[in-house]
Formats: sequence, C-alpha cells, structure tokens
Amino acid sequence: MPRILAIDYGIKRTGIAVTDEMQMIAFGLTTIPSETAITFLKDYFSKEKVDSVIIGEPKQMNGEPSQSADIINAFVVKFQEAFPEMPLNRVDERFTSKMAFQTMIDSGLNKKQRQNKALVDEIAATIILQDYLRYKK
Repeated sequence: MPRILAIDYGIKRTGIAVTDEMQMIAFGLTTIPSETAITFLKDYFSKEKVDSVIIGEPKQMNGEPSQSADIINAFVVKFQEAFPEMPLNRVDERFTSKMAFQTMIDSGLNKKQRQNKALVDEIAATIILQDYLRYKK
C-alpha cells in the first residue's frame, strides 16, 4: 500500500511527514529548505510509492486565510504543475506549530533542542498528517 505524505510549507523551511505503508502511523521524515521542496519531492516520489499528499492550509481564528496563505497557495500551484496526477488534499493547520512546540516540551527536550525550528516544522507536518488520518477514518 502506498504512503501518504504531508507538507508543512513555510517561507524558509518545509516540514515533511509520511505514513507507514499501512497508512496507520504518521512520522516525521525531514525538514528541507522550502526552495528545494519540488526537487526533494520528485526524488522521494521516484523512490517511494505515495498515494496522496496533504498540505497544510493556514487559517486565522475566524477561518479566514492567514498571512502566509498566498505563499502556500503559490507552492500548491507549483506542486500541481510538477505532479498533476498526484491527489492533493488541504488540511487546516491552525495551532500545529504550537502543538509541535508543546510536544517537544512533553517529550522532555531541553530549551536548546526546542529552539530547533526545523524540528518544529517536521513535528507540525506530522500533526497535520495525524489529523488527516483521524479524519479519514
């Protein structure tokens, strides 16, 4: 069974998470520079079977798009041009960065480790994917 991949796209960094082959468990894969996202995905898709991709959709508390929505929407267009056959779903990503930071605290990471923004992005992508898996059931 192919995997599902989640993307927490940001201006500088992009967190990537994937499921296991049974699509039951989400885990962080990596964090990459955002400008390399399409190249990274081409390479990953050539090595792994991926069923669909989830991209976080940033929203404000009132449900309106957040400030970063234009940047992420521009990436979505590039993604769809590069991978026209790949099913793409958008998932509300409100609070995922805060939840990722809290996860780091709960995991016992020290202050220096919690300052690793790349790890926050990877955990946020994992949370986006876990939320999608819960909703999909």
